[in-house]
Amino acid sequence: MGFSVHWTWFSVLSCLLCLGCEVRCDCTEEGIQISGGDFTMTKQLQRSSMLVYHCPEGYYPFPHLTRVCQANGSWQPRPKKSLHLQQRCKLIECPDPNVMENGNVSPPQERYFLDNETNYECYSGFTMRGSSRRVCLKNGKWSGSTPICSRDTGHNCADPGIPAGASRSGSIFGIDDKVKYKCNGNLFLVGSSERVCQENGQWTGKEPACFYKHTYDTPLEVSAEFGSAIKGTLTTLESLDDTQGERKIRISKSGTLNIYIAVDISESIEEKHFNDARDAVSKLIEKIASFSVTPNYDILFFSAEIYEVVNILNFVDGTVSLHTVKDKLEKFKVGNRNTAGTDVSLVFDTFNERMAAIKQRTGDAFKEHRHVLIIFTDGAYNMGGSPAPTVEKIKNLVYMNPSNEEERKAREDFLDIYVFAVGAEIFDSDLQPLTVGTDGRHYFRMKDIQNLQETFDEIIDEEQVKGLCGLHREYDTGLADSKRKMYPWWVYIVVQNTKTKKCLGSLVTSKFILTAAHCFTFGDLPKHVTVEIDDGFHRMKKVKTFYIHSKYDVNAKTDEGVKEFYDYDVALIQLKEDVHISTAVRPICIPCTQETSDALQLVGESTCKQQEQLLLKNHLESLSFLTKGRELAEKDVHAKLGDNRDSCIIHALHAEGITTDNPKTAVTDNFLCTGGRTPFRDHIACTGDSGGAVFKNYQHRTIQVAVVSWGTTTVCDGGGVVDSQEDSRDFHLNLFKVVPFLKSILGNDTQDDYATLKFLAN
Repeated sequence: MGFSVHWTWFSVLSCLLCLGCEVRCDCTEEGIQISGGDFTMTKQLQRSSMLVYHCPEGYYPFPHLTRVCQANGSWQPRPKKSLHLQQRCKLIECPDPNVMENGNVSPPQERYFLDNETNYECYSGFTMRGSSRRVCLKNGKWSGSTPICSRDTGHNCADPGIPAGASRSGSIFGIDDKVKYKCNGNLFLVGSSERVCQENGQWTGKEPACFYKHTYDTPLEVSAEFGSAIKGTLTTLESLDDTQGERKIRISKSGTLNIYIAVDISESIEEKHFNDARDAVSKLIEKIASFSVTPNYDILFFSAEIYEVVNILNFVDGTVSLHTVKDKLEKFKVGNRNTAGTDVSLVFDTFNERMAAIKQRTGDAFKEHRHVLIIFTDGAYNMGGSPAPTVEKIKNLVYMNPSNEEERKAREDFLDIYVFAVGAEIFDSDLQPLTVGTDGRHYFRMKDIQNLQETFDEIIDEEQVKGLCGLHREYDTGLADSKRKMYPWWVYIVVQNTKTKKCLGSLVTSKFILTAAHCFTFGDLPKHVTVEIDDGFHRMKKVKTFYIHSKYDVNAKTDEGVKEFYDYDVALIQLKEDVHISTAVRPICIPCTQETSDALQLVGESTCKQQEQLLLKNHLESLSFLTKGRELAEKDVHAKLGDNRDSCIIHALHAEGITTDNPKTAVTDNFLCTGGRTPFRDHIACTGDSGGAVFKNYQHRTIQVAVVSWGTTTVCDGGGVVDSQEDSRDFHLNLFKVVPFLKSILGNDTQDDYATLKFLAN
């Protein structure tokens, strides 16, 4: 028996003499090395430490993914001395595709590895569905979709095919006919092992696939699968109709959404995975907050015990806020809570008890509650037994104790249980049966969740989400389109007539741009105006017409000592064609619309005044606007309101062309004032910033409150982030003061040329 050099002779002697006594033996490093890779340990060589093997991209650890240090100083599984069983990194392998019926696979091989390409061809008389060419990917899956060679047999359902690595029994596809799947060799099944042909020509269940232990779902796959379901949950529609293949409604406007999230912090989960999961949960909550649905949350971490972040009953009672939840999440640390025990059953018991309490408190209204459970775990539970019986209790509770299949199906849309399987060693057979839901996949096998935060962004912030102004990405990924997604509403405007003028603007609907009136001069026509916004189609947009506020008159107060007067400095540009709405191009929210009330989560019949009090409530209100220098950048300023306003606008008297001694002659109540160095050092506007949105991010939605108009001093030319001088000030046209102008065009429902916004009655 060999011992690691890291052991002391005393430790060695203790283990030799005291095996079976209270002295515990550490493990050694003998035989645990991996050829071509490395490993990490959760507790070094101590008892119960988990050793996790790591390989370069495109390879996986073989024959084991992990080992655990036992109390007697041995590793389980034990390292093998046999050369062919020694730990090493092997090239990623994909399941055997030679299971396709009625066709040929080329090239024929015994095994298929990373980057191997296969081609599929059907026999004469059969038609190909799916991918005719596939490549073995680094996540252990084949690219594309399962190739199927079929012909019109008159069956009610189409041939469901056979996924790579599987075998199928059943070749008749009429109503109520069944097909059964099982995976070959050491592969395991993900999806439905049995499917039934229905009258509507669709198969029940979820499309099966065969996975190796090294197979995992990519963030893109999770985004597409999980996203289509959770996004539907968050997009509130009035219709209760379902459309085959895609769920159109997940919660009625009168209903309530309850989201339960549990994160495994037992010692089999590495701390890095926990931190990534916590950050991803925080991001998911942030993105959900940007929707018009306001869910109740129950969030907990677990190992052998439950560590509560927020109890959903406090949400129901209104005694906890979303801000409190986020704060608790950010502060939660694993510490010594990641014990050896894992009780997944306790998680489901806790959620079941809280659902029952909600039902007791809400009475008949409980039938309008939808429940979404999201569990992060590796499934390695060693306490509490199987959670499966509790899952059945939850189903009965939500399904209202159905007496027949028809009643059960009528309630299926009110419960979804998603499992994100993450960890070095995942217990798939224990976790898959816990998932519940009728639409799309509910089980995801993650290599890690490092990219899950970005995945949740893609899930929530997609182009199919309609009617949601102000959605944006809140962080810079460093990619080429990152700034575009952070400020998806920003627009660049060039007016070329007798001279060239450059301004910024903001997309307020798919056909209208909001900017400053002074970007135009007498004689400018729509043909002189170009709007630049990269929506993935044509970057340069043609203009149909533009509207300038009727009260805008730059010469209105020349006799009063104001050479250039910029009151009502606002304009709208109408495009000839709608821009393509996507994650990179979407409208900003503007004041006094129902869309903005939804973004601000104002319940019931809200008013314009409520919006203004919420967005401009402080005497020093933090706002931002953009500048386009070498690259797009954000400037930070503070609007001086209330008692602070007079001391700000007094600096207008120092502006060139102003000879009046009354600052309010030049700066009417329609302007917000920013700039200066006290009490905060603001940024200052540069030439080229004119017409841009002055905005505030509120609850993860962007609301425009003003338009960049004019300033006292030209501190910078051509854009860029520049600090204000002591006496330089900027003045921005307050959009709350020009709502009638905005409503007359954007709310004009007497025309059918463009979609309108819904403006508030008062």
